[in-house]
Amino acid sequence: MIGQLRIARPVTNLARTAEMYRSGLGLEFLGQFEAHDGFDGIMLGLPDCPYHFEFTYCQTHPVPPSPTPEDLVVFYIPDASEWIQTCQQMSNAGFIIVPSLNPYWEVHGRTFADPDGYRVVIQNAAWN
Repeated sequence: MIGQLRIARPVTNLARTAEMYRSGLGLEFLGQFEAHDGFDGIMLGLPDCPYHFEFTYCQTHPVPPSPTPEDLVVFYIPDASEWIQTCQQMSNAGFIIVPSLNPYWEVHGRTFADPDGYRVVIQNAAWN
C-alpha cells in the first residue's frame, strides 16, 4: 500500500503548536480549516514528503491530549551536524528535553516534548 500518512493530534493551542513544529522541525504550512463540524485544524509537513501532521482543536468539545511516554514520532537524521542543529532548533522552539522511557532512544537520540506532552525523538542515525 502506498499512500499519505497523516498523524492527527488534538492540542490545547493551535497557534503555539504550529509555530513550535514549524520552527523546531522546519515543517511548512500545508493547509487549515476552521469551524468544520466544530473543529479547527492545521496541517504541517513538507510538500514532497508522504507524511504530515494535523493538529486540531474542538471549540465545542475540547479533547484533552493524553499521550503516553511511549507515543513517539521519530525523525532519523544521520548527519551529526544536522542532528545537532535540529536539536538546537527544537529547544529554541520551546520543546523541552525529556528522558526517554525506552533507553534505546537515549543512545543516539534526544527526546523532546511539546506543551501537550507529545514526544518527538530526533535520532542521530540512518533508517535501514
